[in-house]
This record gives sequence, structure tokens and C-alpha cells, in this order.
Amino acid sequence: MERRPVGMSAMAVAPLAFGGNVLGWTADDATSFRLLDAFVDAGGTMIDTADVYSAWAPGHVGGESERLIGAWLKRDPAKRAKVVIATKVGFLDGKVEAKSYDGKVTSGEYVASLDPQVIARAADASLERMGIETIDLYYQHRDNPEVPLADSLGAFEHLRAAGKIRATGLSNFEPARVEEALDTAVREGIDPAVAVQGWYNLVERSKYEGPMQDVVIGRGLGFFSFYSLANGFLTGKYRSKDDLAKSVRGLRNVDYVESEKGKTVLAALEDVAAQTGAAMASVALAWTKEQGGVTAPIASATSIEQMRELIAGMTLDLSPGQIEALDRASE
Repeated sequence: MERRPVGMSAMAVAPLAFGGNVLGWTADDATSFRLLDAFVDAGGTMIDTADVYSAWAPGHVGGESERLIGAWLKRDPAKRAKVVIATKVGFLDGKVEAKSYDGKVTSGEYVASLDPQVIARAADASLERMGIETIDLYYQHRDNPEVPLADSLGAFEHLRAAGKIRATGLSNFEPARVEEALDTAVREGIDPAVAVQGWYNLVERSKYEGPMQDVVIGRGLGFFSFYSLANGFLTGKYRSKDDLAKSVRGLRNVDYVESEKGKTVLAALEDVAAQTGAAMASVALAWTKEQGGVTAPIASATSIEQMRELIAGMTLDLSPGQIEALDRASE
């Protein structure tokens, strides 16, 4: 299995990361164990989670995904040496900033809490839930401009010096703030971030291509894309509004199913899938992993059948003509 370096760190991972947001949520314990086993047995290495997964689900408080990963590792401790575990801090201890829409107050967006005391407490909680001594890649889950970068990055440096984390990542940061974070680390004499996590897929290329891609490549960072399958849209599962009720995330695809671009991309994916004999999801991931600066797309699965499609995308090599066809369709 191919291994790709995670930025300037000593870590290297397979070209697909398993998204742990589903663990203990839409995938129950037994299913989650089977998914994790299948992923690692096929050569997968990176498991991506966060302390907030899955606080949004009724009856959940956050930490469910990390606890399940911990239970899986406890069942088979030898698996720890085979995986790179990434988790995140910020949302679980954050606050919700209310927004108004048509005169009504909505729940708004989370403002990440990156106070150094929160970071220290959250890291210890994540380590305990997963039953591990060190988090391989620890992300600031979302930028909080109210907290000086020297403070939040300094808290990460204390964790690294204590052996609690190996490397720092930045998630949901704007390109200019990524550069500011890197420059701040150099100025403060601490280890800089080695990876960025951001939104990127075939129907929303502009969220990465351009300034962010320039920063990633120019500063030698690893890049991990989330929403790599566009909430399942790129699997071909959602073709019309009637399909949106097929899953708890279906309504997020309303804009895709109504757009001409979405239909064009699905048609191109179908064509390449027919040529390769691979599933549309596999083709979409294979395209993503070949884009400049991308270390690995992140994708989740709730069944072994879906996991097989993710795994196939990890090793599928598209021809230049097939990549060009997808490029044209998704421009």
C-alpha cells in the first residue's frame, strides 16, 4: 500500500482516511468494529475523529466516536501500531453564536473554544476515551480569532513536549490564517502545524483549489479533505429531491441535485465507473487523491459494502484521460 508523508512530520499514511464521525452514531458498536477492522486489514492507516463526534445526535454528549475507537483498540491492542489517529479540539467546549434568518433566531454556528486550559483538558479527555498515550495528529477544529495563535499553538506545544501529541493540524482555517499560524510558530520557536483539513470534492473544488492549495503546496503541508463524497452525493445515491430522505444527511444534498453541475459530474462519474468497473464513490476518491497537495481524502462508511468502495478508491489509479474528463465535468 502506498504511503504518503503527512507534511513535514515523520508520519506517513495510506491515501485514504476513515472518517470516524459515524462511529457510535449511524454505525452501531458491532458495525463500527467491523468497519475499522476491514479498513485496517485492507491497508488503511489513518482514522480521523473529533471530541465533538457525535454531540449533535439526540442523547449524545460528544466523545462517542473516541470511546468506540478506544473500545476497538482495547479489544485488539496490536491495532494501535497500525493506525495513525487524528482527533480535534474546539467544538465540544465551544459556544453557539446565534444567527438571524428572516427575522428568526437560528442555532447558528459554533465558535470554537481554543483557550489553552480547554485544550489541555480536552486532550486528556480524548486520550482517556481512546485509551492511548499519544494522539498522532491533533487539530484545532476551527479557528477562533479571539484567541491569540501564540496561545493556542503554545498549548499544543506543551502537549507535544509532554508526549501527549505527535503533531499539530489546523481544520477549517482560511489560507491567510494558516500562514499566520505557521509564521507564529516559527516566531515563537515551537513546532508548526504539519497538516490542514478542509472542504473539497468534485462539485466544490474552489473551496481548496486556489489560495489554500497554494499555501498547502508552498509550505509543505499535508492536506486532508472532508466532505470528499459531498455527503454521499458523489456515490450516485441522491439523484432528485425524492432521494433526500434516504439518510440523515440527505437534505444536505438539495443544492447538488438541483444544479446542472451536479448532474454533469454524476454523468462523468458514471462514465468513468463503467470504464473501470469501479463504483462511483471509488472513482470520486481516486480523483481526489491525485489532486495537487492532497495527502488523503477523508470518507466514512456505515456498511461493509460502502467500506469496500472506499478501500477500492484507495488503490484505484485513473488514467490521464479519465482524470481530464472529471476535471472538465467539474470545472
